Amino acid sequence: MDIEEIAELIRSMKIRGAGEIARTAAQALKDLAISYNGNDIDQFRSLIQKGKDILLSTRPTAVSLWNAVHSVLKNVKNFDSVDELKSLITKNADNFISKSREAVRIIGEIGAKRINSGDCILTHCNSKAALSVIKTAYAQGKKLEVIATESRPWRQGLLTVRELAGHQIPTTLIIDSAVRWAMKKVDLVIVGADTVASNGAVINKIGTSQIALIAEEARVPFVVCAETYKFSPRTLLGELVEIEERDANEIVNRDEIPENVKVLNPVFDATPPEYIDSIVTEIGLVPPYAAYEIIVRELGEEFMFEKGGEWNGIF
Repeated sequence: MDIEEIAELIRSMKIRGAGEIARTAAQALKDLAISYNGNDIDQFRSLIQKGKDILLSTRPTAVSLWNAVHSVLKNVKNFDSVDELKSLITKNADNFISKSREAVRIIGEIGAKRINSGDCILTHCNSKAALSVIKTAYAQGKKLEVIATESRPWRQGLLTVRELAGHQIPTTLIIDSAVRWAMKKVDLVIVGADTVASNGAVINKIGTSQIALIAEEARVPFVVCAETYKFSPRTLLGELVEIEERDANEIVNRDEIPENVKVLNPVFDATPPEYIDSIVTEIGLVPPYAAYEIIVRELGEEFMFEKGGEWNGIF
């Protein structure tokens, strides 16, 4: 597949999940670079720039995509030959993909320590990092049960319950609006993240913030699992995270409701840091207010300043 076909798979959510989107984008840029057979450095740079723009246009909220693309293209402006750039892009892409997969395993090991035997865990949507924590704890012999939300409108919760059931973990599926009803038996909420802002706010599947509020009311710890490449360097400069809104047809057929009725389909919402107990990353368990330090430490200070419309240090 060419890069436009891959972008369409991401845009149409045939490829979904922040981590999978990021790894797919990294591989797509690597494949694009390898596919170039010429020696014209300007033509090659133009090709890669076009590929970058196409990928970044697909899912505006997923900072994992943005960070993946820029990680793959990091330092490419320092090389002037096609072969050198191909080698660098390939190395960067392979490193990103490898580290992103390893991050999920490490998050599972760290987060499992927050789970006690006998706990009932509530999770929302379908997060590989959150599921890694749950599966790791269960594999350690801890007795637990999971309540998973259906996660409308795409019903990613069905992916979650299938995976948990495949590991023989006792699981119950509920509709999204039953969270407050179910919270009375929950000991711990574990969710993933699409973006973590520099102030510690977490952008995740729509409904996450409501679950956090309900957990706060019930005094149930609310834990977020997020790889460091989901932290947003752009928010350091005050840029707001764009909340993606998708087609109304994902919710309802237009002929089912009057023409003058407006339909909104936001994909994500923002959970304030004060409702988050902790964020589990591959570098450790941290408070949400440590987001700024993580962005600077893990992604580099070059992300903090812009020059000529591009992020300093980035292609």
